[in-house]
Amino acid sequence: MAKQMCWRDAREKPVPVMKMSEVEETVVQWLWYPFIPFGKVTLIQGNPGKGKTWLAMAIAAYCTNGKELPNALPIEPFNVLYQTAEDGIADTIKPRLAKCGADMTRVRFINEEEKQLSMTDDRIEKAIRQNNVRLMIMDPIQAYLGANVDMNRANEIRPLFRHLSTIAERTGCAIVLIGHLNKSSGSQSDYRSLGSIDIAAAVRSILFVEKVEKEKEQDIRVVYQQKDSLAKKENPVAFSLGEEGLK
Repeated sequence: MAKQMCWRDAREKPVPVMKMSEVEETVVQWLWYPFIPFGKVTLIQGNPGKGKTWLAMAIAAYCTNGKELPNALPIEPFNVLYQTAEDGIADTIKPRLAKCGADMTRVRFINEEEKQLSMTDDRIEKAIRQNNVRLMIMDPIQAYLGANVDMNRANEIRPLFRHLSTIAERTGCAIVLIGHLNKSSGSQSDYRSLGSIDIAAAVRSILFVEKVEKEKEQDIRVVYQQKDSLAKKENPVAFSLGEEGLK
């Protein structure tokens, strides 16, 4: 029996194991410190109509034209992928991006006319690399899970987010997902994100957007950080929505 075990072990494919001493340390790079890191997945969530998409567009515009975001360092403009399944590209997304001051030549999107995009689609990484994209936005999450995926099941959600996180890490691209909170009343906002709690566990940063109801004359929204696995949480940031977009 002992000889048989030795024979079997000698022919088995070795398990790929690395020594921690062989790992080269790196420093996290930030698109918007401490809210959105490069090479990681970030979630922006909130109730419908509270300004999540406007915030995402303002961030996209900042990336394409170098205009400042609160507490953000100046950056060289770069290309952005903006995927949306809720609003029309021509009549809604483009006009709103224009109001935010985006450089339209730097905003790209994967054509989904022939094939709907999903988180496991190999076109994502190809498009990021081929277009030198450093920020990708997907709005909303549930539209890009793929067919027959139950977002309330952890075993179905984990592989998707692991795959997306791997793409972000390999390319250095910041991937931002937009999510709607569910309708459960009285529960903590951390646990009201649509679907499995594994979604919140898988991302490195979670931003929550809400409207300041007492401000009747000004349309004031606030974004605050619910989760940050990579840095100290920042104070909430306020912005307003008007005819000229986000300010």
